[in-house]
Amino acid sequence: MTVTAGTPIELVEGVYASLAARAAAGRERFGRPLTLTEKILLNHLGDPTEPVERGGTYNDFHPDRVAMQDATAQMALLQFMTAGLPTTAVPSTVHCDHLISAKVGAKIDLGVAIDTNKEVYDFLRSVSAKYGIGFWGPGSGIIHQVVLENYAFPGGMMIGTDSHTPNAGGLGMVAIGVGGADAVDVMTGFPFNVRWPKVIGVKLTGSLSGWSSPKDVILEVARVLTVEGGTGAIVEYFGPGADSISATGKATICNMGAEIGATCSVFGYDHNMAMYLKATGREAIADAADKVADDLRPDDGAQYDQLIEIDLDQLKPLINGPHSPDRANRVGAQVGSEARANDWPLDISSALIGSCTNSSYEDITRAASIARQAAAKGLTVKTELLVTPGSEQTRATIERDGLIADLEAIGATVLANACGPCIGQWDRPASANGQANTIVNSFNRNFPKRNDGSANTLSFVTSPDTVVALALAGRLDFDPTVDTITAPDGTEVLLDAPVGEVLPDRGYDPGQNTFTAPPADGSGVVVEVSPTSDRLQLLEPFPAWDGKDYLGLPVLMKAKGKCTTDHISAAGKWLTYRGHLENISGNLFLGAINAYGDQYEAGHGKSVVDGSVDTYPNLAKKYSEAGIRWTAIGDRNYGEGSSREHAAMEPRFRGGVVIFARSFARIHETNLKKQGLVPLTFADPDTYELIGEDDRINVLDLPPKPGTNVQCQIVKPDGSTVDFEAKHTFSDEQVEWFKAGSALNVVRRKVAEGKK
Repeated sequence: MTVTAGTPIELVEGVYASLAARAAAGRERFGRPLTLTEKILLNHLGDPTEPVERGGTYNDFHPDRVAMQDATAQMALLQFMTAGLPTTAVPSTVHCDHLISAKVGAKIDLGVAIDTNKEVYDFLRSVSAKYGIGFWGPGSGIIHQVVLENYAFPGGMMIGTDSHTPNAGGLGMVAIGVGGADAVDVMTGFPFNVRWPKVIGVKLTGSLSGWSSPKDVILEVARVLTVEGGTGAIVEYFGPGADSISATGKATICNMGAEIGATCSVFGYDHNMAMYLKATGREAIADAADKVADDLRPDDGAQYDQLIEIDLDQLKPLINGPHSPDRANRVGAQVGSEARANDWPLDISSALIGSCTNSSYEDITRAASIARQAAAKGLTVKTELLVTPGSEQTRATIERDGLIADLEAIGATVLANACGPCIGQWDRPASANGQANTIVNSFNRNFPKRNDGSANTLSFVTSPDTVVALALAGRLDFDPTVDTITAPDGTEVLLDAPVGEVLPDRGYDPGQNTFTAPPADGSGVVVEVSPTSDRLQLLEPFPAWDGKDYLGLPVLMKAKGKCTTDHISAAGKWLTYRGHLENISGNLFLGAINAYGDQYEAGHGKSVVDGSVDTYPNLAKKYSEAGIRWTAIGDRNYGEGSSREHAAMEPRFRGGVVIFARSFARIHETNLKKQGLVPLTFADPDTYELIGEDDRINVLDLPPKPGTNVQCQIVKPDGSTVDFEAKHTFSDEQVEWFKAGSALNVVRRKVAEGKK
């Protein structure tokens, strides 16, 4: 199927053609009503008769499309190039959004990015042309907003090489963030294999009003479930309150579901989705969805593994942070009290709105309504206010409608249509973050160093309208619902609640056309990667397992506390090397806190060879060059955050073979398996405490056997041993990945054999 700047109605009708029958068969099979999640999954199941069990079975699915952002697309496409196929098997797109740094403003920053990243953009453009992939160039916007505007549709299923792919759940799509190896599977025509998820139901009643917004819904859910509570589950929102929220508001909620570890989040089809589809030129899809609407919503009486109820009438504005997206406080006095208790600066050093999470037309109109009030009273922001439009279409529309001017009137700076500060692409002066400082934003993640690379920056997440109010007040403890701001004339100004417009009255302005469709025949396109490039590097297959147990593994790294993918493989300046495995391995574990003592700086450990202290990437390189295989140890929810598979490829490239943890984040655990590593969780979480700095680890009776714990030993320096068991989640198919050296090696072999 030809890849265009939209989802063909033929694809949608093909999905809907089997929906009713698959749903009916599912009801008969399970003997109960179905959730929306189950209907969509059953409709995309490779074999509709294969056993399924929530939280139990691994199943094969056939997604409708693949989307890749430019940072992760590099490695995904480098892997796809080795598969030996002339084109992708499903519609796929590349979106250039991650490599644009925020420094001055939209025009200059975009120009600098185009010049600086020319080699990478040329590579992605040529690979896309060769293999039939749609290419959204720099300036198009953020992948998730572009997908929502052009490709997402109710009842569909997609995967994307970014953890916030679930944004498309705002249009009723099961959209799952994955690593590049999963994308390669689907692009080569092989199924997407994942454990059948549990389903967490969130029943929404009432309706949002005043200063409360969709952002507050997901901040509340994060408070309830924590960063681990959604692991292994899809979160399904339903109830009258769900139907009262706009499609883009739903997308905000689904987007941040990644911060609770959920496989994805989804809403049922309703009038708000239909209105958004029509407003974005997809009337035919809305009409098709209307015909199967009953099966695009959960059945009455659908059963959930866990049920949460939220009354939107009672929901108050929240602000979550710092350091973790589930650390929730009420806006105003509550967060102020918490700040004073922890010595967090109350003065705000920067305020930021937009990104993929909150950059819709509705979001910007709400923020602009606050700005207009402020300007009328002579108020301007007391700290810098940075605005990131989510897409070229959104940017063009808010510029046409005067909303950019409204925000600029109070001192805002508009950045490029890109991820920017949300992912660490913020060229912030050292004078701003050289000491402890507080920022507020409407993004999704607030891990240490996430936004500007500085551990001194304390990041708080809230709604875009609250961000603007806080920027006007300049203080973290400001409550816009009750507190006033002193105007230049001495009057006290109480801001009215924000007022938004769900959709533009004059329709969307598409702006500049930044999409390039692939040619009908790309066989003549040449993709060149210079052997001397420091940004791109062709891949060599990882070696197959040698059939032996792993004995005497030294502990390269034992992490203390949170160890996210930002800690394992930092973004920021390291995005430069996302297409060069050797160079990006220079950041391996640089953010990890050594559990063996405060005498170590972050990212440092002790060599088992000579006892010297060095950075983890240097130690890993030395071990690899010496042929020393090693293990690393994480704490709870190890690998939380981004889908970046570099956090799995780098340890594998440098000789890591086993990763232990008290628990794993879903995407990262899968990525480790895909690259031939063995992720293991301690059967007794306290085993974590028993492993010393100079100990070695034996991992016995390999390969892992589904349903059976792995037997392991701690070998102490004096030769004594401590036996322990470790759990795993390997399926029979995933064991083959391990034995072959990686999932890609299996795919490559099957393609060569003509099998799928």
